[in-house]
Order: sequence, then structure tokens, then C-alpha cells
Amino acid sequence: MTEIIKSSGTRIKTGVILILAVLLIGYIDSFFIMWLLFGGLLVISISESKKLYQTEIDFVYLYTGVLWFVAYFYPNPEDLIFVLAIVYASVLAYKKSIDTKAFLILLYPTASFLFLFSLYIEYGVMSLLWLLVIVAGADIGAYFVGRSMGKTKFCETSPNKTIEGVIGGLVVATILGTIFSIDNLSTFGAIVISLIVALASVFGDLFESYLKREAEVKDSGDILPGHGGILDRTDGYLFGGVIMLVLLRAIM
Repeated sequence: MTEIIKSSGTRIKTGVILILAVLLIGYIDSFFIMWLLFGGLLVISISESKKLYQTEIDFVYLYTGVLWFVAYFYPNPEDLIFVLAIVYASVLAYKKSIDTKAFLILLYPTASFLFLFSLYIEYGVMSLLWLLVIVAGADIGAYFVGRSMGKTKFCETSPNKTIEGVIGGLVVATILGTIFSIDNLSTFGAIVISLIVALASVFGDLFESYLKREAEVKDSGDILPGHGGILDRTDGYLFGGVIMLVLLRAIM
């Protein structure tokens, strides 16, 4: 275990800084700052996704910028993804020249960030911190359990991911998620949501791995030392946030 920690020094340091930054933003709990933060992350993520989807389309920045501006005032931001999809489809039908890969960027990462923003609007900053605990628990648990005792390959998409690591991550995430769940939620509800969100985060990471393998790149970017790009660090949240919002609406 000591050797694992030593070999992951940069990754751990960056992770600690990110967690502290997120906790500070969560403590401030400003609607404008949260909107600005998610918007900035979305812009960077779109830039990284263009590399993963192997496209050079730039009009998405304009359309997404308008979308995100409207999201500041609209009560259910995730609804706007359908409006933008209609705009894309209309432009495609009229001009017949739009790159259809714009729809991929619309689904991932744009839609996911809208769901994260909606999660914040509807259930407050504590829901985001809860999501952070779950996904981080799944990631950290899978990393250390996988590195220390992982033997069985999970799937072909991510050769380094093991079944033992995934199970370890799910267990850690479920325990931590249950402990740090939001108020007005039963213990059973906290367990179910924590487990399912943790599982979704695993496949969020897996989907990112798939995109990188298709694009033949190691990381989506290099903005975060030891972690790669924004999509490398947020992939689990982009899947987990969607599932958490849906489950909370169903249970609460």
C-alpha cells in the first residue's frame, strides 16, 4: 500500500487540491459561482470532447454559450438540452452541412453538466457534495483495491480495471454515501442511491476510456497533473449526476 501511495504522489496531491477547492466552493454556496464553475468546466470539456470525437466543429461553443446563459434563468436546465437538439436538427435539415458529431457533444458532456446544475438547483449544494463523496469513494476504493489485490479483468475497454477493484469501489462508495447522504432520505434510500450512482460512475469512467481508445489518446487533456483532463476527472460525475437526479426525484 505504501508503494502505491508513493507512486501516485502527483495524482494524490492534485486530488487533494481539487477536493479542497470543491469544499470551499461548496461552503460559499453561491448560485452565480456554481453556474460560472460548471460553465467553465463545460467549455473545457467540450474542447476535450472535440479531440475524443475527432472533430473540429466550433459552432458548438456559440450554441452552448447561449444555452448556458439561458440555464441561469430557467428553473429546469436539463430541459434545454431538447431545445438545443431541435436547433441542431433544424440547422442540419436546412443547411445539410452540420457535422452530426455535434449531437455527440450535445449528449456528452453538455447534457450531463445541465443535469449537474439541475441537481444543485433542486437539491442544493449538499447533493453535489454527496455526489462527490460517492464518486470519489468509488474511484479511490477501486484504485487501491484494484492495485493491491485485483486479478480478474473487468472488461476489454479498460484493461487495468479489475472486478475486485470495481467491487471494492462500490462497497466503499456505498458505505460513505450512506454516511454522508442528504437530509430527509431514509437509510435504505441512501444505500440504494449510493450504490446505483457509484455503479453509474464506474460506467462513466468506462465510457471515457472507450472514447480515448477510439481516439487513440491516453488522456482527454493535460490540465490536471496526474489526472489528465477535465473529462478524465469528471467522467464518473457526468454519469452519476444524471442518475442521482433521476433517483432523487423518484424517491423524494
